[in-house]
Amino acid sequence: MTAVSRRHLLRAFTIAATIASLAWIAGGQALLGRVDPALAVPLLAPPMLLLAWWQRGAAIAVRWRTGLLSLALLAIMQGLLAIVLAGSAGRLQLLLTIIAGGIVAWLADLLFQWRSRSQILPWLAGSILIIGWFGAGHALLAALYRPAAASADAPAVAMLTGLPLRWSASPSIAAMIAKGTSDDPALARLAALGPVSLVDSIADHVPPPGGTLLIAHPRALAPQELVAIDAFVRGGGRAVVLADALSGWPARHPLGDPRNAPITSLLTPLLDHWGVTLRSAPADGSEAMPVDIDGARLRLFSAGRFGRLPPVCRAYADHHAARCRIGQGEVWLIGDADLLFAPLWQPIVPAAAHLRQADTMEWLSARLWPGAGNGLLHPLWIRAHAV
Repeated sequence: MTAVSRRHLLRAFTIAATIASLAWIAGGQALLGRVDPALAVPLLAPPMLLLAWWQRGAAIAVRWRTGLLSLALLAIMQGLLAIVLAGSAGRLQLLLTIIAGGIVAWLADLLFQWRSRSQILPWLAGSILIIGWFGAGHALLAALYRPAAASADAPAVAMLTGLPLRWSASPSIAAMIAKGTSDDPALARLAALGPVSLVDSIADHVPPPGGTLLIAHPRALAPQELVAIDAFVRGGGRAVVLADALSGWPARHPLGDPRNAPITSLLTPLLDHWGVTLRSAPADGSEAMPVDIDGARLRLFSAGRFGRLPPVCRAYADHHAARCRIGQGEVWLIGDADLLFAPLWQPIVPAAAHLRQADTMEWLSARLWPGAGNGLLHPLWIRAHAV
């Protein structure tokens, strides 16, 4: 290998390592606990501009060969990192990164081959390219990560809950009238993905055939409501049940006020009837706990575990979740209702849903409405035993 070849190889490796480092630090991989290769896309412009500046006097074949080598090394670095930490290379994301890298490398090369009388114009154009590419990259990722909404004819999900999800920011009747509806972010997010109907009594609002029932830490239910829930599921219905052994949902009213969410689950009669026992949350559960269910990342807080499950159930996430066949229907059991609490799943950067901390809303919507919740790209979460 000649000295010139070694120099170009070193440049290619430097550019690839720089992009990988930017994705890990500035792209959010380390902060979010994700190793998505696609998170490098908005940050491709500065390193590619540097490479173009390094090679401004080289032949076009050399410039392109070095650029392609940089992208190949980047794909190897990101793919190996994803395989080691997440168990998946994310091939679609790697392809997207390579294509995007090729485009921005071409633009950067054009910029530095541009013969201008002014020395300021290329640098000004380079700054515009960096800013424009950063914004366009995040806009592209937002579209590709965006979960699919329920079909227009999907039946409304009947939601029974004791959590303060409606009028969540209104302390009084007067404030409600003056301000209007102020839904909790969890309810607003679900309503954006599919139709949701909050009900006071499931006995009078049984979902239609093919519908779904979401029971999120409700207050004490009357016997006829428990019977109606059991009959709906056994008849072929789908249900998602959030039964929290120790709710950490913030109380907006004084202790003992019935308007607060129940402290513990009041669904014991229903769970006992299904042969399920929910054990109390661990005493040291004072931090959010990430768990993985079929590749989706949920974040729980003071979650209980299902200590007894019948053979028709399959446990997930160290028994913090379970999927059961009840009669002709199916029910998902989660030992935590705090997973709906917005700080546990909302993105760190407002209005940047593709930079989410968890797949909570996407996972939940996929179980409430068939075909919903899945985007073209999916986060590659770092497995717990890999960190």
